[in-house]
Amino acid sequence: MSAPLYNTDILRLAASIPHHQRLADPQASVEKRSATCGSRVTADVRMTDGRLAQLGLDVKACALGQASAALMAAQAIGLTADELTDARDRLTAYLAGESEDLDFWPGLAVLAPARGYPARHASIRLGFEAIAEAARMADA
Repeated sequence: MSAPLYNTDILRLAASIPHHQRLADPQASVEKRSATCGSRVTADVRMTDGRLAQLGLDVKACALGQASAALMAAQAIGLTADELTDARDRLTAYLAGESEDLDFWPGLAVLAPARGYPARHASIRLGFEAIAEAARMADA
């Protein structure tokens, strides 16, 4: 493990994923997998008045995927499907080198060292992708 990539902050986040239980009766569920490493995130959601009201996660991912899912889950409740989709798209743009902005989501700066490791990007995006897609499906 490389110290800059897997640091104490990443490992602490990976061990403290909020909403880490699947919902019994979700409006929508989405599972996303990384073909590169096999990481997987399943998101269950319930929307109320166009906003994410309940979230349940099952995260089986590397420390970076877990940390990213933890960051997403910590701030996702109360947001609209459009806001969650925007966050997903902005993370994707940052990882691809198309943007320098990480200020759109609290705490993402901890993942900045992973930008230089493209093989890790799919795992980092999983939580953002699963939650955004599930919210979009539930809100349709």
